[in-house]
Amino acid sequence: MTKSSSDKFIPGLVQELQEFAFSQTGSTKILRMLGYGLLLLAIFDVVEMFVPPNFMNPAWEFQTFGSLVERVPVPLIGLALVFYGELHSRSKWEFLSLKLISWLTLLLAVVFLLMIPLGVGNTVRLSKQSSAQISNVSKQQLTQAQQVEQRLNQATPEQIGNILREQGRALDGKNPQEVKTQILSEVSKVKSQIKAQAQATESSQRLTLIKNSVKWNLGALVSATLFFSFWKATQWARISR
Repeated sequence: MTKSSSDKFIPGLVQELQEFAFSQTGSTKILRMLGYGLLLLAIFDVVEMFVPPNFMNPAWEFQTFGSLVERVPVPLIGLALVFYGELHSRSKWEFLSLKLISWLTLLLAVVFLLMIPLGVGNTVRLSKQSSAQISNVSKQQLTQAQQVEQRLNQATPEQIGNILREQGRALDGKNPQEVKTQILSEVSKVKSQIKAQAQATESSQRLTLIKNSVKWNLGALVSATLFFSFWKATQWARISR
């Protein structure tokens, strides 16, 4: 390549680089505005979750904890977009906001870290409450079945006919003792079904609770780590003018 052609090539290359830099600046501003928008939407979500508050209610606290963890990707993406490009092509109002947002990431890291023991504690409380509720319901059902069983055991043949009529049934010429034995057998099966259903329900609810607890607590740990990483990586924002 001759000197003259090289002299012509360099200005053209410089112009292309300048145009590319200008286009990148415009794209960066768009990405940052998108980031601010995502952070604002995340704030709306958090406000909606805490209105009305119901602290000291383990079920509400546990569900709110899970909702916060599951919505973390939105603010994380928003933060990445807001911090993109560091201090290049920033408006004056952004310097203070960047400092505040940088410190906010540290606060969020601490909050999500502190939510982990709260999530574990609420898991234990909810497991006990669920077990107690299922036990109470099954005990009530077993008591009713036992009352029927006791009434039948003490019933005379005439009383058995009356019991059947109360249920809209009749002996239809059958032996009262045989009918009594048949009903007692049915009641015994119902009692077994009540116990089996209670155990199955308790096992299913405990499994669901543990799965959500593990997912949300691990999610909180990952979220805390990511927020802390943002705080460490944005030292430039905290020492900016």
